[in-house]
Amino acid sequence: MKKIIGLTALLLAGAPSMAQDEGSTRALLLEDCRIRAAEGFPGIKARCGTLIRPEDPSNPDSPTISLRVAVVSALSLEPEPDAFVPIAGGPGQSTVEFYASVANAFEDVRRTRDIVLMDQRGTGESAPMTCDVDEDILEGKYSREQTISVTETCLAELPHDPRFFTTSVAVQDLEALREALGYTQFNIYGISYGSRVAQHYLRQYPDSTRTVVIDGVAAPQIALGPGIAIEAQNALDAIFDRCAESEACNERFPKIREEFGALRQALAAEPATIIMPHPVTGHIEEVRFSDQEMAGALRLLSYHPSSVALMPLLIDEAVNGNFQPLAAQFMMVAESMSDAINIGMHNAVVCTEDAPWFGDSEITIDELDATYIGPLQLDSLDAMCSVWPKGVIDDDFKSPVASDVPVLLLSGEADPITPPAYADLAAVDLGNAMHLTGKMQGHGMAPRGCTPGIIGDFVETASIETLDANCLDRLFAMPFFLDFSGPSP
Repeated sequence: MKKIIGLTALLLAGAPSMAQDEGSTRALLLEDCRIRAAEGFPGIKARCGTLIRPEDPSNPDSPTISLRVAVVSALSLEPEPDAFVPIAGGPGQSTVEFYASVANAFEDVRRTRDIVLMDQRGTGESAPMTCDVDEDILEGKYSREQTISVTETCLAELPHDPRFFTTSVAVQDLEALREALGYTQFNIYGISYGSRVAQHYLRQYPDSTRTVVIDGVAAPQIALGPGIAIEAQNALDAIFDRCAESEACNERFPKIREEFGALRQALAAEPATIIMPHPVTGHIEEVRFSDQEMAGALRLLSYHPSSVALMPLLIDEAVNGNFQPLAAQFMMVAESMSDAINIGMHNAVVCTEDAPWFGDSEITIDELDATYIGPLQLDSLDAMCSVWPKGVIDDDFKSPVASDVPVLLLSGEADPITPPAYADLAAVDLGNAMHLTGKMQGHGMAPRGCTPGIIGDFVETASIETLDANCLDRLFAMPFFLDFSGPSP
């Protein structure tokens, strides 16, 4: 069975000299290696090692865990003493794999700085917290009793105590890594859930933080969960609005919003059964396609402006009885997400840092019922967290970070899960921050258009004062596909 989908990718060799400082008792030895986005992808030269940490940092006698570390060396022969540290999202995604999938986004930074990577505890090859559970649980297709039973089985299978796999513990690992490698400071980049880690590292270790870039921002004040369906609906409405404003799209799909509503009701009443080849394996499979599968497909497609361009066409095909293109898109993206997320770490974070605050949300059941996702996903998270042990969380964790360290906040205007308003909340007590929003962009700005250059300039200067972001006005959003031959002119 598959893991649950979370809330949720030519270089020079040689380690930085400080990593080989034999005079330091905390020196971390690194060896030549290659890192990849996934099996079969091209490798990137790096230097890899293992950081040994106590499972419970407050107890030196607790069992130890091994954390995977990789350093991609700067292009400069004399790199700056402060490294650049990406942190992946999920929660539950491997940072090493994430970086390898978007490495070009950080090449401007790498001109003068090493890229330091560590799979957060519980993810990738760092004491992975995995168990075999069906992704249908998170989509709300099991009863509460079934969800709780499978969650309890998952807990029993975990190799480590999940209480110590939260953000408050993970930032201690990051600081231990900085000390072990000998860098003076870190420049932190966090995407999605990783933005939460970046903010808390800044809060806990301000003197160790030179700059922060947070992308697709999860504000500390927000409990991720109740708002997922609402923000996904807002993003879908914006896509329909954009289609209506496009002469070509509106002419081709004049009633797409109404047709989608009717399709959703029809699939809720009677799911379709599709016999089709799996888009990855090619094996013929029987696929049940209900309103929930369609919701999962559309939510994942709405993350990226290129896949957004397909959505009206895919919906129209389904309206006319051809469910296979939409089902295939869902199966491909869902499998990729499923393979990337470690459920034990995902739940350790969500059940400690989000679920206890679900009840504080002002979102009503009626509002959730009015969305195309509905309340089932939130109900599933609530059921899982009802039996999941609460982990370590610092007292000030849910407060916005107050700091004068330079912070660059990045948002996509059409982000379906962390909208620009979340970044505004995160910035409320940041005294040296700039918030940039990409027009018609989705979740994750770092690889988009000129954003890599903006990040590079920001990290190089550690200043928002001279940052030129006018190039964002020219960001490309692919026109809508009118048929499968390609996008409209």
